[in-house]
Amino acid sequence: MLFNNIKTNTFFVLGPCVIENQDLLYTVAEVVATLGQKFNVPVVFKSSFDKANRTSIHSYRGPGIEKGLEMLLKVKEHFGLPLTTDIHEPYQAAIAGQVVDILQIPAFLCRQTDLLVAAAQTGKIVNVKKAQFLSGQDMFYPAQKVIEAGNNQVILTERGNMYGYNNLAVDFRNVYDMKQFGHPVCMDCTHSVQRPGGAGGKTGGDRNFVPMMALAAKAFGADGYFIETHPDPDNALSDGPNMVKLHQLEAVIEPLIR
Repeated sequence: MLFNNIKTNTFFVLGPCVIENQDLLYTVAEVVATLGQKFNVPVVFKSSFDKANRTSIHSYRGPGIEKGLEMLLKVKEHFGLPLTTDIHEPYQAAIAGQVVDILQIPAFLCRQTDLLVAAAQTGKIVNVKKAQFLSGQDMFYPAQKVIEAGNNQVILTERGNMYGYNNLAVDFRNVYDMKQFGHPVCMDCTHSVQRPGGAGGKTGGDRNFVPMMALAAKAFGADGYFIETHPDPDNALSDGPNMVKLHQLEAVIEPLIR
């Protein structure tokens, strides 16, 4: 039912980058649930139990899979929101699949066959982020791995391309190209404005460009939008420069509703 709803409506994936504490999850989830009801669109709550790809080994990663999924489950029980989180290793798919509705495949791992197959075999929706080193046309093959593993519930997500020098560029033709495969295409408006590793041992970026990224993707036919949000992003434990301030989230979302 969730996948059919995503296929036929503008949808949003919203939440803080990483799980910091339960209160943060509740604070953000309350706003996400309210916006979903107000605009009558599918909203999925997102947060990571482990950020395994932080720039520095000293950076905060999250509470781990067991505690993190326990905290996400409380969000589902309190607010009735569908959930997504990212997985990094094949064994995590079945565990996370017991709690979340969408398994997110990180961009740098989108060619990892064992990870894609394990995610597919859970029967959950699989959201595959396009690698920073691939074109939209290249994403036919990661999607096909999920499908040939027996799961037709695939979302493809654009998040920019990297050309070195701590920056990303977005070729919005990738959105159009990925739509030709027949899967819903999501625009990751948060990670597309990153400056990877560009802030002295951590990732920088500029959240001011998030609304423009979203509107440009809409012009190219995006079906959904991935937007991370936090009540105090300047003091967030991960990806703060790129997260929309929670009180501004509604203003970013509203122009995107078809």
